[in-house]
Amino acid sequence: MSDTTAPEQRHRFFAACPLNVADMLSAELRQHGVDVVREHPAGVSFEGPLASAYTACLQARTASRVLLTLADLNAADPDVMYRGLLELPWESHVGSDGTFAVDVVGESPSWLRHTQFAALRAKDAIVDRMREHTGERPNVDLASPDLRVSLRFAKERVTVGIDLSGEPLHRRGYRQTGVEAPLKENLAAALLLRSGWAAMAAEGAAFYDPMCGSGTLVIEAAMIAAGIAPGLLRRRFGFERWLQHDEELWHGLRTAAENARKLEVLEGGRCAGSDRDQTAIRAAIANANRAGLGNYLLFDRRDLSNLAATTHPTGLVVVNPPYGVRIGDPEKIEALYASLGDKLLRCFPGWEAGVFTGDPPLGRALGLRAYRTHTFYNGAIECRLLRFHLDESAKEPDPVQVRAARLEAARERPGSSMFANRLRKNYTKLAGWARRSDVACFRVYDADMPEYAFAIDVYGNDERWACVQEYAAPSSIAQESVRARRDEALAAIPSVLEIAPERMFLRVRKRQKAGEQYEKLDEEALFHVVREGRYRFLVNFTDYLDTGLFLDHRITRMRIGEWAKGKRFLNLFAYTGAATVHAVGGGATSSVTVDMSKTYLDWAWRNLDLNGLRGPSHEFIQADCLAWLEAQSQQIRPPAYDLIFIDPPTHSRSKRMQREFDVQMDHGWLLATASKLLAPGGTIVFSNNFQKFKLDGATLEHFAVEDITRSTIPEDFARNPKIHACFVLRPKVAALASR
Repeated sequence: MSDTTAPEQRHRFFAACPLNVADMLSAELRQHGVDVVREHPAGVSFEGPLASAYTACLQARTASRVLLTLADLNAADPDVMYRGLLELPWESHVGSDGTFAVDVVGESPSWLRHTQFAALRAKDAIVDRMREHTGERPNVDLASPDLRVSLRFAKERVTVGIDLSGEPLHRRGYRQTGVEAPLKENLAAALLLRSGWAAMAAEGAAFYDPMCGSGTLVIEAAMIAAGIAPGLLRRRFGFERWLQHDEELWHGLRTAAENARKLEVLEGGRCAGSDRDQTAIRAAIANANRAGLGNYLLFDRRDLSNLAATTHPTGLVVVNPPYGVRIGDPEKIEALYASLGDKLLRCFPGWEAGVFTGDPPLGRALGLRAYRTHTFYNGAIECRLLRFHLDESAKEPDPVQVRAARLEAARERPGSSMFANRLRKNYTKLAGWARRSDVACFRVYDADMPEYAFAIDVYGNDERWACVQEYAAPSSIAQESVRARRDEALAAIPSVLEIAPERMFLRVRKRQKAGEQYEKLDEEALFHVVREGRYRFLVNFTDYLDTGLFLDHRITRMRIGEWAKGKRFLNLFAYTGAATVHAVGGGATSSVTVDMSKTYLDWAWRNLDLNGLRGPSHEFIQADCLAWLEAQSQQIRPPAYDLIFIDPPTHSRSKRMQREFDVQMDHGWLLATASKLLAPGGTIVFSNNFQKFKLDGATLEHFAVEDITRSTIPEDFARNPKIHACFVLRPKVAALASR
């Protein structure tokens, strides 16, 4: 009697993954019985029944997407592609009352100027085919379609497929709360697999991440150790509303994966992590709970300096520390890496370690000798995984001594001498001007030589410090070149400015996102007192992107002090309240200082107290300045101020602000609203740092405007006359009457 059972239909599939991960993805698929055909730079081709694709979606930890290949078509021009797509049986994949979306990737053909055009032509072909065969058409739904169509171009050819994964597979379903710069889950899994964790976990080794953030590495390590399929937590896959979906097959595979879990191997806190940030720890615990691992994983708030020695004889520690792209202080980040290297060696003797960094030269600051390095990509950032045996073989020379030797070598290079000569010339000229003008804090260098792109400020009182801000180099310039120029400058600055090296502080100033000047970078809370005229101010060189005193506004603040006598003063977007100090010191009868940040308001209060000026008539309000101003202006009898100082950010999308703010677009509303709080004869002093700023027509119509920009640019900022714009505005009588 012959067997009449039909053989299972075989399909072609493609599983996408991050660059340089295909070999691990291929090994994963083979481990689960999938017939791999070929590895590509960013993916794996495989063949088999539908179960192979379901298995890849459910079990592949390193995959990004799984695609069912329908056809390879000629894409010499859009019409040829359209005709090829029209021949495909779309009615067997999506219902006429269903929804679909088209994704376009790859190396575009010559006729394709933007991916949206290819997506529209594909949409037309699918809709026309469906109308022809069913009399109806499906709708487009970009957010959550029943069918997601994939077009992968290779110049004049296009591979057409169905995305069976739906959302990218790295979205496991457990991470709903993240912290800054989290790793995607599939990249985290790739780092662990490349570090040998699968074999180590099978032998009972422990895992630890001392900078765990929201816990991704710890959770992925636990899932590998316990054999938890990464797709089990997902609510939905792309194939579940596909017309050819086999629910019985899928249910069987899921049930088998659920039964294969071995949570008991995680008992005893075998996988754990710590972080200095309590918010990150709360996120890690919440994510572990969503992953069903809350009773097995240990997370605690712990600074790197308090890291305790492990009690496990063998294990793997993998850490993704911050690097230059994410933090703006090269000196501090090198010290962090040095501390990390020391702690790894002391606390995890005999363990294996992996350090993942987007700034490979920083690896030297660890003070450890890597026996293997692997290249990965975190988004567009080329990164390295550095692997270490944590024993005597990993020891390197003291990183502090290495850095000192590096700077000493840099001092001998011609570039350092050239930079020193230019800095010395500037300093000699400006130091004399500063003495004559009684200026204690001033800018001495501002990218005068383009290849040495630094802003260097001298801060003084009884002591002196140098704040060095490095303008971030374009990504096209090699990090080694950037580091060499930096070393040459840092080697020269202390001797030219006659300060001790430890009184020099370095920050990298890149193009900031909205509101980033207010973000905290560290927690040393080390403040120094500097002088501006007859007032003293607290500055901080380590914890923030800015020091607390904007030197280019020195003259503006002094004028406010001259104009404030006998006036009621309002300071909006007050930052650390330096203008308030000048106004109160100049004789303001009362003052209100408003800022969204409690940290900076406390700082402003301390500045006022430092000068013996605080009192009951001087109020500090924590609020979104825009919302506060609008609320005040709508009162029946708004408060009245004689002098208002407004120095807003150029652009802000802060989560705590109730509206998005753009100084060029929104200054008209801001000034008009502020004018409602002006007493008769009152004045607004308005400044900002947008270099292309222009007052709008409505403002010029309703205010008498005096542009004082040129006269408020100090001598030490004369090389950059667009550092800020500053205006004095007084409402015209007609405008006041109309209100």
